[in-house]
Parts: sequence; C-alpha cells; structure tokens
Amino acid sequence: MTQHLDHRSLYRLPWSMTDNTIAWLEPTEKCNLSCHGCYRKNVNKHKTLQEVAADLDVFAKFRNFDSVSIAGGDPLTHPDVVEIVKMVADRGWKPTLNTNGLALDEDLLRALKKAGLRAITFHVDSRQGRPGWTDKTEVETNELRLQYAELVAKVGGILTSFNSTVYGSTFHEIPDLVDWAQQHMDIVHTMVFITYREAILNDQYDYLVAGEKVDPSKLVYSQEERKERIDIDAREIVAKIQETHPDFAPCAYLNGTEKPDSFKWLLTTRFGNKDKVYGYLGPKAMELTQVVGHAMNGAYTAYTNPSMARSGRSILSGLWMVDKESRKAALNALKDPRVLFNRIHMQTIVVIQPIDILPDGRQNMCDACPDITPHNGELVWSCRLEECLNYGEFMKTAPKKEAAGKEDGADKTAA
Repeated sequence: MTQHLDHRSLYRLPWSMTDNTIAWLEPTEKCNLSCHGCYRKNVNKHKTLQEVAADLDVFAKFRNFDSVSIAGGDPLTHPDVVEIVKMVADRGWKPTLNTNGLALDEDLLRALKKAGLRAITFHVDSRQGRPGWTDKTEVETNELRLQYAELVAKVGGILTSFNSTVYGSTFHEIPDLVDWAQQHMDIVHTMVFITYREAILNDQYDYLVAGEKVDPSKLVYSQEERKERIDIDAREIVAKIQETHPDFAPCAYLNGTEKPDSFKWLLTTRFGNKDKVYGYLGPKAMELTQVVGHAMNGAYTAYTNPSMARSGRSILSGLWMVDKESRKAALNALKDPRVLFNRIHMQTIVVIQPIDILPDGRQNMCDACPDITPHNGELVWSCRLEECLNYGEFMKTAPKKEAAGKEDGADKTAA
C-alpha cells in the first residue's frame, strides 16, 4: 500500500540549479563492474587532469555548492584519482567519492584521506555481478557493506554512505537494510535507496531529438520488453519501511519538474543507536539547519563529518524546541536511562526516484537536481548524459497517436 505523504507538510529543500549542495564530476567512463541498473556505458576512457580542471571551472562558473561527488564509471579506476581528490580540496570544496569499492584497499583510502577526501558513498546491491556475490540477497550482501564500513571506520575521519538500487525483486528487503543501517549507526551515516528505471521500447511513445525520431536502443538503460518494475516510487518505499518502523517520518524533499507533489529526493534523519531509534528530525528543524548552514558557510551543506554524526545528543538538545518531531525524539532519549552510557547517533535515509514519463510524454525530472555534471561547457543531468553523448542533446518523448487511445490514465515510467 502506498503511504500518503503530503508535500505541504514537509520542508521543500531550498536547493536550486545555481545554488545547491553538490556538483557531480565524472573523470572516467570506465568501471570494473557491470551493474544491472547502471545508466552509463562502460568505456575504457579517462579524462585528463586538464579536462577535469575544465569541468571544475564549469562548476565554479555556474553553481554555488559545498561538495564535489567524484563518480564515473568508477573513479577508483582512474590512475590519478588521488590527485583529482586533491584538486577538488585545493579549490575549497569537499571531495567525496561514489564508488563500488571493488578497487579500494586501506593504503589507497589513506592516500585519498590525506589528499582531502571527506566522504565516500559505496554503491552496493545484489544485482552488480560482483565476483563471489552474484547469488546473494540484499540481506546477505550486508556482509560486504559492513566490510567497507569497517574499513572506512578504521581509517577514520570520513563520512560513510551506501547506495542501493531498488528492484521489484528486492523491494521486500528494504526494511532489512534499514534495520542493518540502525545496527551500525556508529559507522554508517547515510543509506540511499534509488528506484530502478529503464527506457521501455514499445509502441506507446516516440523518442525524438530536434523533432526527429531516433532509435533509443543504443542507450544502456533501454530494454525491448518490460522485465523489471520501473514504477516503484518514493511513497511505496516509505510505506514498506513503516511496516516495521511505523514512526518512520521523512522531513524534507525535492519535487519533480512536472509534478510538484512528487518526491524525487526524500530525506529522513533519525536519532538513536543499535538498541533504539529515539525519533526523527522534523521539517522545521531541517529548515533551520539548511538556512543557518547556508548563512554561515555560503553554501548548503551536503556532508558533515563523522564527529557531527556521533553528536546526536548535542544536536537534539539544540533543536528540541524547533518542532514537535525533534522534541519527541529528545524526550524519548531522556526517558531511556541507557542514554547516559550510550552515544546517540544521527543517520540519514534518502530515497531517490529518477525520471518518470507522464502519459502525455512530459518527463518528470528531479527539480534542482544535485547530480548535475558538465558537458560541453554546460550543466546537464548526469543520469541522462548518455543521451547527450549519443544524440547531441536529451531525447523527448511523445505518445504515439495510435497509442493515445489505449492510455489508462496511469503514469508511465522510464529512465
């Protein structure tokens, strides 16, 4: 059952195209895995340091931001990844890595930290074709997640996040991943669920570039027949989590470009430890942290530091008067005598719902998307960069006249 969430009761994050939390840098198209849900073609091609510097110049020209997410491909395949991290840090931004972790070891992680790395996000799920993990469930794959989290904790001083693509076949395991994240709140700071999307090649839509029909089958995120659910939305994920965590309460969101009540990015921040979740950050408290952070630092904050994530008690003591949700969390903590001996951690759960194609062909993208990347001197959606590389610009979709009469009114979804 889809959970009813009213966007008017949550805080609409103030991020915009020009004033955001992060910028998305892709120094390589090469990857050492072939994930089922990937939206980029795997090409053995790296950008030079001069090209990376040019991309950073584009960001500096068009966007005010706090952090640079270094992605790809997998950035750890780039021979100069340590130098790239240093380049970002030297410009005064927080370098973060988005990686599958396959090429990571302790020596490399320490070198990255010395270069200025502030956060690392591991994309780990059961559909990546990882050697030794191909037949594992999401729950079984938690063993691998823990290995990475413990490695980063050993090195210290780096915020740790995990991304997981949500498929119809793994949807039922979402609460288990939320439980696992709670059990490791001391070393896992963010858990991200990304709903699976693909472009469906059928007789319903025409795919157009500059008004001319194009063949979208060359895109890596296209398929001839519907084999996976591509309509899972953020509300469904919240409802699934609430089956075992009934108090689970998102506080902030980004809406879609075409549907203002859609949840493209949905944020939940909780306070607790492995024994108990005391409560959640409320919308007003999130608003205060965004506004104050921007006023003090000149940019919306994307990544704090691990010491801040461990300071749940201090954060609650400062925010308990701001809204009822934060006050409830603080009171629940005060009622538990164990809080005197156990640290309270802060952990964020994020749901990302990529592009949805509406029945009339409009493409509902993430409004004020943080994951914007440079292409030919401009900023474009990173999740659809393949369209620009193959066709020179983004595709448009239009319902075919012969299919228009067959519409049942339900939203259709693609990548």
